[in-house]
Amino acid sequence: MESPGAHRVIVLPTRCVPPGVLRVAPRLDVPSFVSESADPPGTVRFTGLPDRMKDVEIWLPHNEHTELVALRSDAPVEPVPDRGRRVWLHHGSSISQGSNATSPTATWPVVAASLGDVDLVNLGFGGSALLDPFTARTMRDTRADLISVKIGINLVNADLMRLRAFTPAVHGFLDTIREGHPTTPLLVVSAIYCPIHEDTPGPGAFDLAALGTGQVRFRATGDPAERASGKLTLRVIRDELARITAQRAADDPNLHHLDGLDLYGELPLPDQLHPDTATHRRIAERFAKRVFSAAGPFAGHSS
Repeated sequence: MESPGAHRVIVLPTRCVPPGVLRVAPRLDVPSFVSESADPPGTVRFTGLPDRMKDVEIWLPHNEHTELVALRSDAPVEPVPDRGRRVWLHHGSSISQGSNATSPTATWPVVAASLGDVDLVNLGFGGSALLDPFTARTMRDTRADLISVKIGINLVNADLMRLRAFTPAVHGFLDTIREGHPTTPLLVVSAIYCPIHEDTPGPGAFDLAALGTGQVRFRATGDPAERASGKLTLRVIRDELARITAQRAADDPNLHHLDGLDLYGELPLPDQLHPDTATHRRIAERFAKRVFSAAGPFAGHSS
């Protein structure tokens, strides 16, 4: 919002939990926390801003449940005018949500959006990038100039489906998005490197030995031999996503594929699953270079 001599304010949506309500956040790829929120609302003030028209962006925490009780200004405010920037709609797992990044503006999609000069709508859902039809319908019905879907890690660490079900689920997910965005550039991105699930199926679990020393780490509990019966690993999913997108691209020239290993290859991850802040930055820079550059799939496109 904007006002003469005061502020422009952008408020980003969050999940809200009323004060005093017991909060339970079960997620498949991060620890589950239970906490009691009974304290009175706090107030954050932004002082010392210049006395002129300005933009103010308020970024609420990416790793907490936050309720915005009120937003006040000492002068009139109004919506920010359309700046003509393209809208990038992205869906992915907790890695896209920003797990282990130190701030909401340090998550890889936010950094990549800044480098690409686009407005981001981030549907990164911790533990829930599971090819759900309602997610595809939401993306179908959301205005977007550019769309990307990052597929892989949650399907493996949830041990949700077998290869026989995975292939038609991907086709159905993409079909639904195309109902609302028939020609919008659509990028399918496979998982970044994850040492525990490259060749070992899920389910994923906490490493109890590491927890005993105060560290949060994850491990795969499946058996690599189960790949023969259709269990999914990241290598299996990457190969199948490459095949599916190549097949569909013959009739859909605006469909593109990006191998997640091009974003982050065989390098360590602090908890064996999630990138840290520096790695988020590396992923963002590589994504922007490959996707928003003049030769990339998102170069100069607008729906």
